Amino acid sequence: MKLCITGGGTGGHLMIAAALVEAAVAEGHEAIFIGSSSGQDRKYFGEFSVFSHVYFLQTTGVVNQKGLGKIKALWRIFKAFLHSRQLLKQHKIQALYSVGGFSAAPASLAALSRGIPLFIHEQNAVEGKLNSLLKPFAKRFISAYDETSPIQGYPVQDAFYKSARVREKLETIIFLGGSQGAKAINDLALSVAKELQGRGIKIIHQAGEGDFERVKKEYMQKDVAVELYGFTKDLSSLIARADLAVSRSGASTLWELCANGLPAFFIPYPYAAGDHQFFNAKFIVENELGWCERQSDTLKEKLLVILDEELNEKSKKLLEYAKKDVAIKMIKDVTESLV
Repeated sequence: MKLCITGGGTGGHLMIAAALVEAAVAEGHEAIFIGSSSGQDRKYFGEFSVFSHVYFLQTTGVVNQKGLGKIKALWRIFKAFLHSRQLLKQHKIQALYSVGGFSAAPASLAALSRGIPLFIHEQNAVEGKLNSLLKPFAKRFISAYDETSPIQGYPVQDAFYKSARVREKLETIIFLGGSQGAKAINDLALSVAKELQGRGIKIIHQAGEGDFERVKKEYMQKDVAVELYGFTKDLSSLIARADLAVSRSGASTLWELCANGLPAFFIPYPYAAGDHQFFNAKFIVENELGWCERQSDTLKEKLLVILDEELNEKSKKLLEYAKKDVAIKMIKDVTESLV
Protein backbone atom coordinates (compact mmCIF):
# COMPACT_ATOMS: atom_id res chain seq x y z
CA MET A 1 0.00 0.00 0.00
CA LYS A 2 1.09 3.54 -0.74
CA LEU A 3 -0.09 5.84 2.04
CA CYS A 4 0.03 9.59 2.55
CA ILE A 5 0.07 11.00 6.08
CA THR A 6 -0.79 14.66 6.44
CA GLY A 7 -1.23 17.23 9.19
CA GLY A 8 0.85 18.84 11.88
CA GLY A 9 1.67 22.35 12.95
CA THR A 10 2.35 21.30 16.55
CA GLY A 11 4.28 18.46 18.12
CA GLY A 12 1.07 16.71 19.21
CA HIS A 13 -0.15 16.11 15.66
CA LEU A 14 3.31 15.23 14.43
CA MET A 15 3.90 12.57 17.06
CA ILE A 16 0.80 10.75 15.77
CA ALA A 17 2.23 10.97 12.26
CA ALA A 18 5.49 9.50 13.55
CA ALA A 19 3.66 6.60 15.22
CA LEU A 20 1.65 5.90 12.07
CA VAL A 21 4.60 5.89 9.66
CA GLU A 22 6.54 3.67 12.07
CA ALA A 23 3.63 1.20 12.00
CA ALA A 24 3.12 1.49 8.23
CA VAL A 25 6.75 0.71 7.44
CA ALA A 26 6.75 -2.15 9.95
CA GLU A 27 3.81 -3.62 8.03
CA GLY A 28 5.71 -3.33 4.75
CA HIS A 29 4.00 -0.24 3.31
CA GLU A 30 5.37 2.97 1.83
CA ALA A 31 4.34 6.36 3.22
CA ILE A 32 4.88 9.98 2.21
CA PHE A 33 4.27 13.05 4.36
CA ILE A 34 2.61 16.31 3.31
CA GLY A 35 2.85 19.09 5.87
CA SER A 36 3.51 22.80 6.12
CA SER A 37 6.57 25.01 5.93
CA SER A 38 5.09 26.77 8.98
CA GLY A 39 4.88 25.32 12.47
CA GLN A 40 6.94 22.36 13.68
CA ASP A 41 6.58 20.06 10.65
CA ARG A 42 10.04 20.54 9.15
CA LYS A 43 11.69 20.34 12.57
CA TYR A 44 10.22 16.86 13.10
CA PHE A 45 10.40 15.37 9.61
CA GLY A 46 12.94 17.46 7.67
CA GLU A 47 15.46 14.63 8.07
CA PHE A 48 13.04 11.80 8.87
CA SER A 49 14.13 8.85 6.75
CA VAL A 50 11.21 6.52 7.50
CA PHE A 51 8.99 8.47 5.10
CA SER A 52 9.93 7.77 1.48
CA HIS A 53 9.28 11.45 0.66
CA VAL A 54 8.39 14.54 2.70
CA TYR A 55 6.82 17.77 1.43
CA PHE A 56 6.37 21.08 3.26
CA LEU A 57 3.88 23.35 1.50
CA GLN A 58 3.31 27.05 2.21
CA THR A 59 0.23 27.07 4.43
CA THR A 60 -0.83 28.87 7.60
CA GLY A 61 -3.79 28.58 9.95
CA VAL A 62 -7.08 30.26 8.96
CA VAL A 63 -9.07 30.36 12.20
CA ASN A 64 -6.91 32.95 13.98
CA GLN A 65 -6.55 35.22 10.94
CA LYS A 66 -8.62 38.35 10.31
CA GLY A 67 -9.62 40.26 7.17
CA LEU A 68 -6.94 40.17 4.49
CA GLY A 69 -4.90 37.70 6.52
CA LYS A 70 -7.72 35.15 6.30
CA ILE A 71 -8.00 35.63 2.52
CA LYS A 72 -4.24 35.14 2.12
CA ALA A 73 -4.35 32.00 4.27
CA LEU A 74 -7.20 30.54 2.19
CA TRP A 75 -5.31 31.34 -1.04
CA ARG A 76 -2.22 29.49 0.27
CA ILE A 77 -4.39 26.49 1.13
CA PHE A 78 -5.90 26.50 -2.36
CA LYS A 79 -2.45 26.53 -4.00
CA ALA A 80 -1.29 23.78 -1.62
CA PHE A 81 -4.45 21.81 -2.51
CA LEU A 82 -3.51 21.90 -6.21
CA HIS A 83 0.08 20.89 -5.38
CA SER A 84 -1.19 18.06 -3.14
CA ARG A 85 -3.37 16.71 -5.98
CA GLN A 86 -0.25 16.43 -8.14
CA LEU A 87 1.73 14.72 -5.36
CA LEU A 88 -1.01 12.17 -4.66
CA LYS A 89 -1.16 11.29 -8.37
CA GLN A 90 2.64 11.25 -8.71
CA HIS A 91 3.09 8.79 -5.82
CA LYS A 92 0.00 6.72 -6.73
CA ILE A 93 -1.39 7.16 -3.21
CA GLN A 94 -4.11 4.66 -2.28
CA ALA A 95 -5.21 6.13 1.07
CA LEU A 96 -4.60 9.26 3.12
CA TYR A 97 -4.47 9.59 6.91
CA SER A 98 -5.02 13.03 8.41
CA VAL A 99 -3.68 13.63 11.91
CA GLY A 100 -5.28 17.09 12.11
CA GLY A 101 -3.89 20.59 12.37
CA PHE A 102 -4.07 23.39 9.80
CA SER A 103 -1.54 21.74 7.48
CA ALA A 104 -3.88 18.74 6.99
CA ALA A 105 -6.44 20.70 4.94
CA PRO A 106 -4.82 20.80 1.46
CA ALA A 107 -3.92 17.11 1.16
CA SER A 108 -7.16 15.94 2.83
CA LEU A 109 -9.26 17.94 0.37
CA ALA A 110 -7.03 16.79 -2.48
CA ALA A 111 -7.62 13.15 -1.50
CA LEU A 112 -11.39 13.64 -1.50
CA SER A 113 -11.24 15.39 -4.87
CA ARG A 114 -9.39 12.39 -6.35
CA GLY A 115 -11.63 9.79 -4.74
CA ILE A 116 -8.85 8.57 -2.43
CA PRO A 117 -10.18 7.19 0.90
CA LEU A 118 -9.69 9.65 3.76
CA PHE A 119 -8.97 8.43 7.28
CA ILE A 120 -8.93 10.84 10.23
CA HIS A 121 -7.47 10.62 13.71
CA GLU A 122 -8.85 13.14 16.23
CA GLN A 123 -6.24 13.60 18.94
CA ASN A 124 -8.25 15.68 21.42
CA ALA A 125 -11.34 15.22 23.56
CA VAL A 126 -12.87 18.21 21.71
CA GLU A 127 -13.01 17.81 17.93
CA GLY A 128 -10.94 20.25 15.88
CA LYS A 129 -12.80 22.44 13.37
CA LEU A 130 -11.15 20.89 10.32
CA ASN A 131 -11.81 17.35 11.55
CA SER A 132 -15.46 18.19 12.25
CA LEU A 133 -15.78 19.61 8.73
CA LEU A 134 -14.22 16.55 7.06
CA LYS A 135 -15.71 13.87 9.34
CA PRO A 136 -18.83 13.19 7.20
CA PHE A 137 -16.59 12.46 4.19
CA ALA A 138 -14.08 10.23 5.98
CA LYS A 139 -13.86 6.48 5.53
CA ARG A 140 -12.97 6.18 9.22
CA PHE A 141 -12.84 8.60 12.16
CA ILE A 142 -10.72 7.43 15.11
CA SER A 143 -10.71 8.99 18.60
CA ALA A 144 -9.37 7.70 21.93
CA TYR A 145 -12.11 9.65 23.72
CA ASP A 146 -15.09 8.34 21.75
CA GLU A 147 -16.56 5.06 22.96
CA THR A 148 -18.10 4.49 19.50
CA SER A 149 -14.71 4.75 17.76
CA PRO A 150 -14.01 1.53 15.81
CA ILE A 151 -10.46 1.54 17.20
CA GLN A 152 -9.95 2.38 20.85
CA GLY A 153 -6.77 3.92 22.23
CA TYR A 154 -4.18 6.38 20.96
CA PRO A 155 -1.30 5.80 18.52
CA VAL A 156 1.96 6.11 20.43
CA GLN A 157 5.48 5.31 19.25
CA ASP A 158 6.74 1.93 20.43
CA ALA A 159 9.64 3.44 22.39
CA PHE A 160 7.26 4.64 25.12
CA TYR A 161 5.94 1.10 25.65
CA LYS A 162 9.37 -0.52 25.56
CA SER A 163 10.65 1.62 28.45
CA ALA A 164 7.40 1.49 30.48
CA ARG A 165 7.68 0.69 34.17
CA VAL A 166 5.79 1.03 37.44
CA ARG A 167 6.93 4.07 39.43
CA GLU A 168 7.56 3.21 43.06
CA LYS A 169 9.41 6.24 44.43
CA LEU A 170 9.83 9.88 43.39
CA GLU A 171 13.50 10.30 42.53
CA THR A 172 13.24 12.31 39.29
CA ILE A 173 10.65 14.84 38.10
CA ILE A 174 10.24 16.09 34.53
CA PHE A 175 8.68 19.41 33.53
CA LEU A 176 7.19 19.46 30.02
CA GLY A 177 5.80 22.57 28.39
CA GLY A 178 5.11 21.01 25.01
CA SER A 179 7.08 21.47 21.78
CA GLN A 180 7.12 25.25 22.18
CA GLY A 181 7.50 25.45 25.95
CA ALA A 182 5.17 26.99 28.55
CA LYS A 183 6.13 29.95 30.75
CA ALA A 184 3.69 28.96 33.50
CA ILE A 185 5.28 25.53 33.83
CA ASN A 186 8.77 27.02 33.61
CA ASP A 187 7.94 29.45 36.41
CA LEU A 188 6.45 26.65 38.51
CA ALA A 189 9.59 24.55 38.08
CA LEU A 190 11.79 27.46 39.14
CA SER A 191 9.60 28.19 42.17
CA VAL A 192 9.95 24.64 43.53
CA ALA A 193 13.52 23.96 42.37
CA LYS A 194 15.13 24.55 45.77
CA GLU A 195 12.51 22.41 47.51
CA LEU A 196 13.07 19.58 45.04
CA GLN A 197 16.84 19.79 45.45
CA GLY A 198 16.42 19.72 49.21
CA ARG A 199 14.42 16.50 48.92
CA GLY A 200 17.06 14.94 46.68
CA ILE A 201 14.75 14.91 43.64
CA LYS A 202 16.51 15.29 40.29
CA ILE A 203 15.03 17.74 37.74
CA ILE A 204 14.63 17.25 33.98
CA HIS A 205 13.12 20.27 32.25
CA GLN A 206 12.06 20.97 28.67
CA ALA A 207 11.69 24.75 28.75
CA GLY A 208 11.10 25.55 25.07
CA GLU A 209 13.61 27.33 22.86
CA GLY A 210 12.10 30.79 23.39
CA ASP A 211 12.43 30.70 27.19
CA PHE A 212 15.54 28.54 27.45
CA GLU A 213 18.10 31.25 28.27
CA ARG A 214 15.94 32.90 30.96
CA VAL A 215 15.26 29.57 32.65
CA LYS A 216 18.91 28.51 32.43
CA LYS A 217 20.01 31.78 34.04
CA GLU A 218 17.54 31.45 36.93
CA TYR A 219 18.58 27.89 37.68
CA MET A 220 22.19 29.08 37.81
CA GLN A 221 21.26 31.93 40.15
CA LYS A 222 19.46 29.48 42.42
CA ASP A 223 22.46 27.14 42.24
CA VAL A 224 20.19 24.21 41.39
CA ALA A 225 21.40 21.32 39.24
CA VAL A 226 19.08 20.60 36.33
CA GLU A 227 19.04 18.67 33.07
CA LEU A 228 17.68 21.43 30.85
CA TYR A 229 16.50 21.34 27.24
CA GLY A 230 15.04 23.90 24.85
CA PHE A 231 13.68 21.45 22.30
CA THR A 232 14.32 17.73 21.98
CA LYS A 233 12.92 14.91 19.86
CA ASP A 234 14.23 12.33 22.35
CA LEU A 235 11.43 12.71 24.87
CA SER A 236 10.89 8.96 25.21
CA SER A 237 14.22 8.40 27.00
CA LEU A 238 13.72 11.45 29.25
CA ILE A 239 10.20 10.37 30.20
CA ALA A 240 11.44 6.84 30.89
CA ARG A 241 13.86 8.14 33.52
CA ALA A 242 11.27 10.27 35.35
CA ASP A 243 8.93 9.23 38.16
CA LEU A 244 6.51 12.18 37.98
CA ALA A 245 5.70 14.63 35.17
CA VAL A 246 4.40 18.18 35.28
CA SER A 247 2.98 18.86 31.87
CA ARG A 248 0.59 20.62 29.54
CA SER A 249 -2.16 18.24 28.46
CA GLY A 250 -1.75 18.15 24.71
CA ALA A 251 -3.06 14.78 23.66
CA SER A 252 0.13 13.16 22.36
CA THR A 253 2.18 13.98 25.45
CA LEU A 254 -0.70 12.88 27.67
CA TRP A 255 -0.97 9.46 26.02
CA GLU A 256 2.80 9.00 25.80
CA LEU A 257 2.99 9.46 29.57
CA CYS A 258 0.13 7.00 29.93
CA ALA A 259 1.87 4.40 27.74
CA ASN A 260 5.05 4.73 29.80
CA GLY A 261 3.24 4.44 33.15
CA LEU A 262 4.39 7.89 34.26
CA PRO A 263 1.92 9.69 36.58
CA ALA A 264 1.46 13.37 35.75
CA PHE A 265 0.21 16.66 37.14
CA PHE A 266 -1.48 18.32 34.16
CA ILE A 267 -1.74 22.08 33.76
CA PRO A 268 -3.90 22.68 30.64
CA TYR A 269 -3.01 25.54 28.29
CA PRO A 270 -5.83 27.99 29.10
CA TYR A 271 -6.15 29.38 25.57
CA ALA A 272 -6.32 26.08 23.65
CA ALA A 273 -9.10 25.96 21.06
CA GLY A 274 -12.32 24.73 22.63
CA ASP A 275 -10.43 24.37 25.93
CA HIS A 276 -9.47 20.94 24.60
CA GLN A 277 -6.42 20.52 26.85
CA PHE A 278 -8.62 20.76 29.94
CA PHE A 279 -10.99 18.11 28.59
CA ASN A 280 -8.04 15.88 27.64
CA ALA A 281 -6.79 16.02 31.23
CA LYS A 282 -10.32 15.75 32.66
CA PHE A 283 -10.63 12.38 30.93
CA ILE A 284 -7.46 11.18 32.71
CA VAL A 285 -8.51 12.53 36.13
CA GLU A 286 -11.99 10.99 35.90
CA ASN A 287 -10.34 7.62 35.37
CA GLU A 288 -8.09 8.24 38.42
CA LEU A 289 -4.95 8.16 36.31
CA GLY A 290 -3.44 11.53 37.25
CA TRP A 291 -3.94 15.07 38.56
CA CYS A 292 -5.07 18.29 36.89
CA GLU A 293 -5.30 21.95 37.90
CA ARG A 294 -6.18 25.07 35.98
CA GLN A 295 -3.32 27.55 35.56
CA SER A 296 -3.31 29.76 38.67
CA ASP A 297 -1.18 31.17 41.48
CA THR A 298 -1.80 28.07 43.62
CA LEU A 299 0.07 25.61 41.39
CA LYS A 300 3.11 25.48 43.68
CA GLU A 301 1.00 24.47 46.68
CA LYS A 302 -0.82 21.83 44.63
CA LEU A 303 2.45 20.35 43.33
CA LEU A 304 4.01 20.19 46.79
CA VAL A 305 1.05 18.11 47.96
CA ILE A 306 1.41 15.75 44.98
CA LEU A 307 5.09 15.21 45.82
CA ASP A 308 3.94 13.29 48.88
CA GLU A 309 1.36 11.18 47.01
CA GLU A 310 1.84 7.46 46.37
CA LEU A 311 2.80 6.90 42.74
CA ASN A 312 2.56 3.12 42.61
CA GLU A 313 -1.22 2.76 42.24
CA LYS A 314 -1.63 5.42 39.55
CA SER A 315 1.37 4.11 37.62
CA LYS A 316 -0.08 0.58 37.56
CA LYS A 317 -3.47 1.90 36.42
CA LEU A 318 -1.83 3.84 33.59
CA LEU A 319 -0.09 0.71 32.31
CA GLU A 320 -3.33 -1.26 32.51
CA TYR A 321 -5.23 1.49 30.68
CA ALA A 322 -2.70 2.05 27.88
CA LYS A 323 -3.52 0.09 24.73
CA LYS A 324 -0.52 -1.05 22.72
CA ASP A 325 -0.32 -1.45 18.95
CA VAL A 326 -3.03 1.14 18.24
CA ALA A 327 -1.01 2.53 15.31
CA ILE A 328 -0.64 -0.98 13.84
CA LYS A 329 -4.40 -1.51 14.17
CA MET A 330 -5.06 1.79 12.40
CA ILE A 331 -2.78 0.84 9.50
CA LYS A 332 -4.29 -2.64 9.22
CA ASP A 333 -7.75 -1.05 9.21
CA VAL A 334 -6.70 1.03 6.19
CA THR A 335 -5.37 -1.97 4.23
CA GLU A 336 -8.47 -4.07 5.01
CA SER A 337 -10.77 -1.29 3.85
CA LEU A 338 -8.99 -1.13 0.47
CA VAL A 339 -9.65 -4.80 -0.34
